Amino acid sequence: MVENIRNIAIIAHVDHGKTTMVDGLLKQSRTFRDNQAEMSQTLIMDSMDQEHERGITITAKQTSVYYNDYKINIIDTPGHADFSGEVERTLNMADGVLLIVDAQEGPMPQTKFVLQKALSMHLKPVVIINKIDKPAARIEEVESEIADLFLELASDESQLNYPIYYAVARDGKAGKTTTLDDDLHVIFEAIINDIPAPKIDDDASKGAQLLVAALAADSYLGKYAIGKIFRGKLKKGETVKVLSQDTTGETQSVAGKIDKLFVYRGLGKEEVEEAAAGDIVAITGVGVANIGDTIATGENPEALPTIELEPPTLSIYIGPNTSPLKGQEGEFTTSRQIAERLERELETNIALKIVPDGLGYKVSGRGELHLSVLIETMRREGYELETGRPEVVYKEIDGVKQEPVEDLTIEVDSEFVGAVSQEMGIRRADLVSQELTSSGSTRFVYHITTAALIGLRNNLLTATKGTVIMSSIPNGYRPVEGKYKPERNGALVAFEAGTSTAYALDAVQARGTLFIPPGVPVYQGMIVGLSNKKDDLDINVCKEKQLTNMRTHASDGAIQLTPYTQYSLEQCIDFLLDDELLEVTPKSLRLRKRQLDPVRRKREAKQS
Repeated sequence: MVENIRNIAIIAHVDHGKTTMVDGLLKQSRTFRDNQAEMSQTLIMDSMDQEHERGITITAKQTSVYYNDYKINIIDTPGHADFSGEVERTLNMADGVLLIVDAQEGPMPQTKFVLQKALSMHLKPVVIINKIDKPAARIEEVESEIADLFLELASDESQLNYPIYYAVARDGKAGKTTTLDDDLHVIFEAIINDIPAPKIDDDASKGAQLLVAALAADSYLGKYAIGKIFRGKLKKGETVKVLSQDTTGETQSVAGKIDKLFVYRGLGKEEVEEAAAGDIVAITGVGVANIGDTIATGENPEALPTIELEPPTLSIYIGPNTSPLKGQEGEFTTSRQIAERLERELETNIALKIVPDGLGYKVSGRGELHLSVLIETMRREGYELETGRPEVVYKEIDGVKQEPVEDLTIEVDSEFVGAVSQEMGIRRADLVSQELTSSGSTRFVYHITTAALIGLRNNLLTATKGTVIMSSIPNGYRPVEGKYKPERNGALVAFEAGTSTAYALDAVQARGTLFIPPGVPVYQGMIVGLSNKKDDLDINVCKEKQLTNMRTHASDGAIQLTPYTQYSLEQCIDFLLDDELLEVTPKSLRLRKRQLDPVRRKREAKQS
């Protein structure tokens, strides 16, 4: 019965407790047996290695729990703006949202972004103020800030009436007041009573309709099309039509057949013979289906409105590795293999755009993290490739070239206020507000171009000793006032190929910061460090000590090298200038110049 189904999405800013809340709902609904491993796990829904390592949700996940006579389909969404494409596509399956807000931090940039999306789709919100046990919790102020946010974003008066609950999701406790119960039954009751039953089209005579909002695959059954049934019933073995829009907006129809039909139960899927409107299902046998397509039945199948997405803001070059060490560390190295992998990524990562660019491809996405997660995933799968510096995706509006801008929120301890102000001044950011938080830190809100955001996180992490908290959300476009040029010291560039030696590095380390230890392969044009001066410096890091019978006082001591600096993938990408590339292999990250030959490189620099 559709009246006994609830489809909810859990939305929030990064680290406000979405996935932890899902953990509690899964465990307390008796989805697992007492002796199952999941009962002792946390972040159960985060299945990717990178999600556990980074501590963030990257892809939206579906699960379902049963409470009394109700089936609750839960969609756990990412909290980072770079993965907002995941939020946009999965909200199509929901009828209401649980908006989780940290009791200390209050509404943050991504809170505003995801709530705006939910209200624009007329989804019923239920607010949960989480982490009320924090020493610096400011519950009344946060309630007032949430009210201001709803007042700003609501499109009609009914959206201003929303229930508020309180929770400590980590402990599995919630309540209607700040005096919490010992479990989450209040949240279950809120989902059943405050979230409406699925909105469906009652005219089943026109045939069934399902909007594909997600894709999955396994080696046994192949591709799954996942989505909510908006009308009618779908049955196993039934013939269907897959309706999609081509580039001209015309609807294309391809016949298919439902091989197997699944509904969700806990973390797994349960095969069924048929499923009715309102439920979220996974279908195999319709391999041609993509996100945004409609799977329909009936004599005159009708397409549902396709999923609208925000455009990409950053692009990066990804192509086959062209360094002298190419093909030595990766399993997949050719342009064709990289193209096939990127095409597969497009099927599920719909916020990406990919176009050919020379030997490789220009891949456009929502931000540095969105693109770096893709590169890291390919690297772990055995791909060897090279990437360039991220570039802003410009847009022409009314004949004027415009660039994307973002609202940036930065929170730092008071001792680092000067460092933040200086860095933001260099990047020509406009200060919108500055205030002291209840915990004693300072919170800045800036208006900044996406171009000036590139590399900012790493600079601020260094300047604030790793304590900065920052996040941004897109906020439209503005005319280009002048291309932002990053400032950085020159690179230490190897001009001899070979293996790095401690003797050579000892002589070089006074000239800058080294990126490599002794005993690693080096090629001409490879960047081995950051110079102390503004200009690039060609050096020899493969020079060996001359062996003679002569002894000197200086040569008797052991060489003492300063520990080298090892950059992460994101730090390497941020380091790049326009004339540089990053070589990415499963085993190594190597920075290099585009033009490896030093004579040609200097000639090209003069010409430009």
